[in-house]
Amino acid sequence: MDRVITDLVTQFDAGTLTRRQLVQGLTVLAAAGVAAPAAAQETPFKSTRIDHISIQTSNLQRSIDFYQKIFGLRVLNEDKENEIARMGDTKIIVSLHHKQPTAIVDHFAIAIDGFDRDATTKALAAHGLKAEQNLDYGFYVRDPEGVPVQIVPT
Repeated sequence: MDRVITDLVTQFDAGTLTRRQLVQGLTVLAAAGVAAPAAAQETPFKSTRIDHISIQTSNLQRSIDFYQKIFGLRVLNEDKENEIARMGDTKIIVSLHHKQPTAIVDHFAIAIDGFDRDATTKALAAHGLKAEQNLDYGFYVRDPEGVPVQIVPT
């Protein structure tokens, strides 16, 4: 968790993350850290980590260069048709999407143990939530504020 906090603060200091995005990210981390022990027995899923964060960018190559030069990430795969570059070391950490509106984190992904699309859809429905699927967010659900939370396997 310390590395994630450091990355968020570094992005904020570099001007690539707004104050609001920094506070949102830290709030999610704090809530996950505080709620995990108490909620572990009551939740339908065991979340293991933040899988990646998706950022909409005005200049894809400039963003790729930044994450390569500053954080040592490399392009792991690309969707050239949709102007998406997924970067990391061995696993995707940042997904860059050349798309309006720019300079926003449009979603984040949480990895869960034992991911099964049908079972996950049913479990979400049992909690009054609707699982959705699209190009931008993959398989996801919206949090109470409407933020898309992509769900991926560990």
